[in-house]
Amino acid sequence: MKTNQIKILELTGYSGKNIYSHRPVMKMIVDIGDYGNIPTKEIPMFNDKLLKMLPGLGKNCCGLGYEGGFADRLKEGTYLAHVLEHVILEIQYMLGYDVSYGKTRTMTAPALLYLVFEYQNEVCGMECAKVAVFILNNLIAGKDILIGEFLDYLKKISSEAELGPSTGAIVNEAKKRGIPVTRIGHESLVRLGYGKSSRLVESTLTDATACICADISSNKQLSKYLLGEQGIPVPYGKVVYSEISAMMAASQIGMPVVVKPLDSNQGKGVHLNLNSCSEIREAFLCASKYSSGVIVEQFKKGKDYRVLVVGSEARAAAQRVPAHVTGDGRHTVRELIDIANEDPRRGERHERQLTKIRLDDVAVTLIKKSGLTPETVPEEGEIVLLRENGNLSTGGTAVDCTDIIHPDNAELAVRAAAALGIDIAGIDIVTEDITQSILETGGVIVEVNTAPGIRMHLYPSEGKPRNVAKDIVDYLFPNDESVRFPIVSVTGTNGKTTVTRLIQHILMTSGRTVGLTSTGGTFVGHKCIAQGDHSGPMSARSLLSNKAITAAVLETARGGIVREGLGYEAADVSVITNITEDHLGLDGVETLEDLVFVKSLVAEAVKDGGAAVLNARDPSTPAVLLRIDRLDNTRVRPILFDNEAKASAAYDRPDCVRVFNDGGWIRVRDGTKTINVMHVREIPITLGGLVECNIENALAAAAALYGLGMAADSIKAGLMSFTDNTGRFELYDYNGAVIMLDYGHNPAGYENVIKTCARLAHKRLVGVIGMPGDRADPAIQTVGRLSAAAFDRLIIKEDDDKRGREPGEVAGLLLDAALGAGFEISQAAVVEDELEALKKAVAEARGGDLIVVFYEKLRRLQKYLEDIGAKKQYASVGSKAAAGLV
Repeated sequence: MKTNQIKILELTGYSGKNIYSHRPVMKMIVDIGDYGNIPTKEIPMFNDKLLKMLPGLGKNCCGLGYEGGFADRLKEGTYLAHVLEHVILEIQYMLGYDVSYGKTRTMTAPALLYLVFEYQNEVCGMECAKVAVFILNNLIAGKDILIGEFLDYLKKISSEAELGPSTGAIVNEAKKRGIPVTRIGHESLVRLGYGKSSRLVESTLTDATACICADISSNKQLSKYLLGEQGIPVPYGKVVYSEISAMMAASQIGMPVVVKPLDSNQGKGVHLNLNSCSEIREAFLCASKYSSGVIVEQFKKGKDYRVLVVGSEARAAAQRVPAHVTGDGRHTVRELIDIANEDPRRGERHERQLTKIRLDDVAVTLIKKSGLTPETVPEEGEIVLLRENGNLSTGGTAVDCTDIIHPDNAELAVRAAAALGIDIAGIDIVTEDITQSILETGGVIVEVNTAPGIRMHLYPSEGKPRNVAKDIVDYLFPNDESVRFPIVSVTGTNGKTTVTRLIQHILMTSGRTVGLTSTGGTFVGHKCIAQGDHSGPMSARSLLSNKAITAAVLETARGGIVREGLGYEAADVSVITNITEDHLGLDGVETLEDLVFVKSLVAEAVKDGGAAVLNARDPSTPAVLLRIDRLDNTRVRPILFDNEAKASAAYDRPDCVRVFNDGGWIRVRDGTKTINVMHVREIPITLGGLVECNIENALAAAAALYGLGMAADSIKAGLMSFTDNTGRFELYDYNGAVIMLDYGHNPAGYENVIKTCARLAHKRLVGVIGMPGDRADPAIQTVGRLSAAAFDRLIIKEDDDKRGREPGEVAGLLLDAALGAGFEISQAAVVEDELEALKKAVAEARGGDLIVVFYEKLRRLQKYLEDIGAKKQYASVGSKAAAGLV
């Protein structure tokens, strides 16, 4: 039933590279109901109201390439989903986000469509989409909308979802160095880098700061005690828990004093220069709101300085100036605050260089202390203090002092951070003059702060900006090796798992701890840490967060690419083994061209200067190369692997490296240089050169490793030592028969297995065949015909996971196709349970049989064969299978 409103059916975010864009985008599926056939020009007053509400739309180019193109489309009559795309982008632009990419496509005409739009702030993107739908639904209903209220709401939630200024600055510097950044949740926690060298950072708090050290720094009295132990000058003080105790402590210490919470931050509850019992009583009541314990300590006259320590160096220093206004003889204090807050550098919280000044109870108390009120007009040049502390979070400003800080003061700041065990610390110093040593002037260190804000150093109100974010990133990643984390991403129709295993194994021979995701699970080294199909982006992200690994090899499947995009920023080397007609009809991938488009993303998502390994004999390769050549600002080197010696004229280009089979010898041709690697018979998984698809897989792996810079001798040694390719041409001996387990699950996979079987000695070839239920009928029928032509005996089974099929449906298609190809019905049997089908094949086995099982669930078949005493053959040049040429 049609409706007269737009309905959101699905809204999905793609935070990484995806098939729609290399930038973050969202995909929204909408049902526009009756308006599927109604253009905008036929909706009363719609165009006029829309352009009046969002005048910026009038300048949109749309696809017409000139300013005002979208307005022309509205007049001509466009459709609501297209308008929705532009409205979402325009609202984000109005909120300060530089976004422009979008597209709208029909799924089911005329009402079901999807639109893709760029975003920078995920929360903002999501909410803008919902607000845009609400606006359009009201406009088509003839209702007016107050856009200002929505913009205020969107500004608020967008600001709250942004990274804090310190984290944001660090993230930007990390990206400049090519360090991948992963945001965790919607707060300011990020992961910089991958694997062993990755670091967690929130604001300027890093994973190197122990919890106990952070706790100590928040306890100001305990901090002072530890600093005092190290001979660092600190103000004398006491912790009190009542007003009476506070006044007694002040009397003992001697006024003036400071009263502040025992464990607070950002200057909350801090009161300076107190000279009377009434002031102390009032300050205690305020401070006790933030902490059960309150510190009463000596007041040291002087200016407030912040020194930023990063590692073992003082990287910046600034004088913190308390929030204040300067009289002009015309405006009241309240008006002067409003004028100061009009400065575009001031934001509500931490989102901008400065924070707005608040006329709150603390400010009013200070104003009254000066003998003024908020309505007083100060004389010209009169300074009215609104805070006693200089924190930027309370409206303060900063003056850079990095070049003039006395070396003693810088050294004391470093010692203070080290005493508390904090790697990135803000050291607060009170002294009259930072250019003089506090050891001589009587200045003191009053606080050591974990997670210090760095706005004052990045954007001082006066003086030279200091790029301390770069200092922090350089401290966390001190050299190129700490940044380098090799990633190889492998996709294709067949051979992905074997190629990923080969690459992982060979990288491990070089001493690396290599993580692997594949259809067989997630592995750290040889250990499987999670079982199942882990060839999607979620598994990739999980592995890359593992602190044990120093490199990663990722099997990257079609389904995950389509549904979520990639789980990594960019690979050093990408591999596309081959692309054939598999999985068509799923997730909107209808044709081979669609599939090439999807898998090409893996080849495109390569670091600048990285390599894309492609199959020289695959018809899709020219199209993939064309997409690589069109990349902006990225140079990707093509490496073609080829099971034939003669190079194709289509790839006669100087930047192409070839890794090829030259009469059984694997060679590399790189420009004028030719490198001999090894003979294919030396590679165990080729069974002496019999398994052609594994020769291709070895070529692909060798090409990827060459792209990583590995020497030919190391590649050879790794290929020779890889013997256990579980679930791929996995062979068992049993009572004179050989049983092969393989994951062939599409026509090309069956062809590879059948071709290999033809080269292995056998008297009778028995096939235990099946196909996944989500494959199209023609693909299933093709497998039935291939099997009929190759096997002497067929036992047809079904997968446990029917993938939408009725029980017996896939088996019926296979059987009908086999019989239709002339297979004798007496030699065919249907045993739907996979394990029972294997048991039947074993029960019927004769000496000299080669039984091939195309499995769904490997482990239970392996266990059965182990239980009956079948002996596993590990691949080697001298294996029985390799010895048995027909």
